[in-house]
Amino acid sequence: MNLTKEQDAKFQKLGLSSYSQLALCIPHAYEDYRLHDKLQTHKAQLIDATVESVYRSANSIQITFFAHNFGHSVTGVLFRPKPYMMHQFVVGERDYYYGVLECKVGQCSMSMPKKVTNAGVITPKYKSPLRSDVMLRFMAEQLTHENLQSEGLSEEVVNAVLQVHFPDEQILQNKALPQEAIEALKYIELFSYMKQLSAKRRYFQALQSKKSDYKKWAKKLPFALTHEQIKAIEEIKEDFSKDVAAKRIVVGDVGSGKTMVILAAAFMMAPHRCVLMAPTTILANQLFEEAQKFLPNLRSILVTNKTKKIDMSGFDFIIGTHALLYRELPEVALVMVDEQHRFGTQQRNMLEKLVSEGAKKPHFLQFSATPIPRTQAMIETAHVDVSLITSTPFVKDISSKVIHKSDFAELLQHIKEEIAKNNQVLLVYPLVEQSEVLEYQSIEEARGYWEKNFDDVYVTHGKDKEKEQVLMDFRESGKILIATTVVEVGISLPRLTTVVIVGAERLGLSTLHQLRGRVSRTGLKGYCYLYTNKNTSERLDEFMNTTSGFDIANLDLKFRKSGDLLKGTNQSGTQFRFVDLVEDEEVVKRVKKDLLL
Repeated sequence: MNLTKEQDAKFQKLGLSSYSQLALCIPHAYEDYRLHDKLQTHKAQLIDATVESVYRSANSIQITFFAHNFGHSVTGVLFRPKPYMMHQFVVGERDYYYGVLECKVGQCSMSMPKKVTNAGVITPKYKSPLRSDVMLRFMAEQLTHENLQSEGLSEEVVNAVLQVHFPDEQILQNKALPQEAIEALKYIELFSYMKQLSAKRRYFQALQSKKSDYKKWAKKLPFALTHEQIKAIEEIKEDFSKDVAAKRIVVGDVGSGKTMVILAAAFMMAPHRCVLMAPTTILANQLFEEAQKFLPNLRSILVTNKTKKIDMSGFDFIIGTHALLYRELPEVALVMVDEQHRFGTQQRNMLEKLVSEGAKKPHFLQFSATPIPRTQAMIETAHVDVSLITSTPFVKDISSKVIHKSDFAELLQHIKEEIAKNNQVLLVYPLVEQSEVLEYQSIEEARGYWEKNFDDVYVTHGKDKEKEQVLMDFRESGKILIATTVVEVGISLPRLTTVVIVGAERLGLSTLHQLRGRVSRTGLKGYCYLYTNKNTSERLDEFMNTTSGFDIANLDLKFRKSGDLLKGTNQSGTQFRFVDLVEDEEVVKRVKKDLLL
């Protein structure tokens, strides 16, 4: 963009950095400044008029016009006029004025008339920090075919969007934007966003590149990898063979077997060192145990706050919590972060910096158990490579049911039966302490009942400093766990068969899906009860009939109509104005193809 200082200042004031973004600032209304010889009452209209008299009072100005296009007198009234308005109406002057006309019993009045300099055109109205006349001139000079096409937009898209800013009669008549204009706005919004994302992507030389394989290792596993696990591993294998440091996020549904993808990556990178950061001690511990079991030839070490400071250069696979950020780490060829959204961007970058050397970078893999809509994944590929694991190693048998107060006796019976089979039950409450606002019990209000009527009841929540210990103790010897959504991610509870979510309608569908995913991890029959005081809920009904996390993510979008994209790769949590991530997959495909992503 070759801009003058003044033009650049206007772009900055509007908070924009390209012509494409400017094209997305569409008018909120249009005013018809063409002259008509027929009077249209109750409608804003232009008059070609001579000012015959002006009367000023304390709070208003009253003007008498003679409208030449109608051959009729019109009384104009301005309420609480601003100083500059005083000079617009000079007796004897003929000019164009615009306002809403009302006629009763031969008397015509125009409220809030304003002087118009650009008569003869349909004029767009913009909500903008710039003064309206300045904004109009700015749009006219900057939104040109040439400027928009210079950013890579096709002639077809440019023509369709310019029709919104420089409208014809059709837009006024339709009272809505034509379909091709809506499609063009969607296209430009994605085009501009994905272009920005790809510009943020930085390419670094990899510390280590190697051609490796995983098939011998996979053959020795006591189970077969799923088709999608293999696909993700193949994509990582391809990444490792390049000179450029990989930047990939692997998104898998609850229980889709991401751990095996992590271990396969560590296996393929050997003998070069890897580091893996997990958000909790429990998760780090679980991953360490799996590494010892399935990667016996790699020297693995677990690093938590309690680990003594030792020289780690003798280990092949360093697994730990954020405690890793405060240790002296040797150089590594591969950095992996599990449940990446639980760490801030800063923490992830810190880990990468700790183990890098000069301009070269380690390969970087992030893992997330929060499924996203496919369209979202396609958009994110502008910034980071994305692998999706949508299937699970075995089909879970979980019954979901919406329950109310009247079902409590039946629920109690079910809980007793499950405990009798040596299974475990999770009760999720919306709050820790009593609330005036919420009509559901909190943990503190409810725990007395469960502790009185059942043995081995454990309680934890987000602010509980001992929550990891409580979860570990519960896994070994508990019957009922009372918690907030703190258990949403991470710990494997092999005997957990039932989850009861209190106030289920208050939670996002993805959170409900994560909680449901805690049960039936080992193939046992699972149950998910959604407790609500609401008589009906379309969201919960749809949730019960949907088992795939990726479909759930689409449902969440449908009900929320928002697109907060992969946390971390895009911190802003973008909300698209025109694009609907549920419906507009084809537009995303077109933009990807055109941007060669």
